[in-house]
Amino acid sequence: MSGVFQGIRGLALISVLLIAACSGRGSEQVGEGTPVTQIMALAEAEVAKGDYEDAADYYNEVERLHPYSVEAKYAIIGAAKAYHEEQMYPESRAAAARYLDFYPTTAEAPLAMYLIALSYYDQIIDVERDQRNTFRSLQIFNELIETYPGTQYARLSEEKFGIALNQLAGKEMDIGRYYLKRGHYVASIERFRVVVEDYGNTAQTPEAMFRLVEAYLSLGLTDEAAAAAALLAAQYPGNEWQHDAAALMSGG
Repeated sequence: MSGVFQGIRGLALISVLLIAACSGRGSEQVGEGTPVTQIMALAEAEVAKGDYEDAADYYNEVERLHPYSVEAKYAIIGAAKAYHEEQMYPESRAAAARYLDFYPTTAEAPLAMYLIALSYYDQIIDVERDQRNTFRSLQIFNELIETYPGTQYARLSEEKFGIALNQLAGKEMDIGRYYLKRGHYVASIERFRVVVEDYGNTAQTPEAMFRLVEAYLSLGLTDEAAAAAALLAAQYPGNEWQHDAAALMSGG
């Protein structure tokens, strides 16, 4: 497995501490003699009511009191889902990582990895802010696609991978436009080239190509500008940015 997957598994160690520290209402109502089926029923009842943190408490009790039961496997993934619904993302990641550590080949394993990626994805903020969550979600979505190809969650990951990638490309565009506006043309070109060369076909790509034309012309590099305009015309004929690039090249 890759370093990303090893990092996910490392979260499982943290989750042990989270369970030990957890003392919600669920732990007050069940004890050593409480049947596992009863605890699971309590957890599912809390899910049905939308009380996800309490549901997670009960799921954790299943794992703590009946660690070798069949239900414990479902309780771990149940806790991960419940925590995610409650937007308790570190707890959700830890539970999902623990599931992957114990059950990496089960039918629910892709869901566990998807929950980890989603916990970062759901915290993506606008392009003007730090993009660490975006980058981390991309890493794990990619790991899921490679590790569990053909699954439902691999397909969902492909969709969200594209959205997250566009977010990162948007960040590069934001920086590139900042440099371009201030006349730092070489620095802006570096950013726009990253979008074109490293991020593939995103919604940001046509504008990045146009901005390359604009920056190259500002530096008097007409051959480079013409090459960027030709590439834009070839890949995005009729696009509004292609028309703007053609106008720039013709002196319009």
